[in-house]
Amino acid sequence: MNKLYQKKHELWLHITFASFAINDESIKSRLYEFSLIAFRHMKWMGTDILERGDDYNYDRNMQLYKTKSVFEVIKALQSVVTSTQALYPDTILGTRAKTDDNYLLEYLRQILADDTNNQEITAFNMQRIWNNGELDASQTDALTLFLFEELYKEYELILVYAYMQERTSNALHFNVFQDLIDESHFHLKSFGNMMAKLGILALPRELHEMTYIVKDLEKFVHDGIAEEEAAKEMCKQLSESIHEEKLSKFFDFINYQESYHIELMKKLL
Repeated sequence: MNKLYQKKHELWLHITFASFAINDESIKSRLYEFSLIAFRHMKWMGTDILERGDDYNYDRNMQLYKTKSVFEVIKALQSVVTSTQALYPDTILGTRAKTDDNYLLEYLRQILADDTNNQEITAFNMQRIWNNGELDASQTDALTLFLFEELYKEYELILVYAYMQERTSNALHFNVFQDLIDESHFHLKSFGNMMAKLGILALPRELHEMTYIVKDLEKFVHDGIAEEEAAKEMCKQLSESIHEEKLSKFFDFINYQESYHIELMKKLL
């Protein structure tokens, strides 16, 4: 089950980043829905592992291939889904995961059956051009740095909060963790799509186990509030430095959301 959990973690990332890489809004949206299903599988598998008296971690062994066409992305994803299916146990949960993945494979086959879907992938071209060059070099550098830092932060928070949620019996804690997980999914999606638009899409670095094995909840929450406050300041600075109104308004929007995250975390105290 621990090996399966790792493969499911990797599959969640593969589906998520495939959705970021593809420009077609219909395919992008559908794949992202499948990625959230894969994340729910992770949650259920984590619960099952803990109920058996075992444990899991967030180790992973994967690469994000710098593909140049939609069909390359889809074929690589097909391979990962198929290899993961071989590990599902003969249980109710295993059957649910396998049948969900069977439908994902069917959807991928539908994409491949239509040659008009095979569009160019620009998510890895490193051109760093936003909307036909609306940002100058310094603004582009600031946006690039922000996205790399914040993509990792959101990935980290999703996994850390999920890890802690699995281990609490306190209803308030559980609900706060769920809210924070949901919010971080939205931010991860937003920043991942922006990185793809700039041609700099990349996986966040792997988590060290000391990141998510929390032994002092109060210290963790205080540190988390400080991290959110730092993110708010980064959003504010970015909004002020980028002279592109839609982008600036977006970072104001994220800044206000971070304010509410702080209030959610204060509930944990």
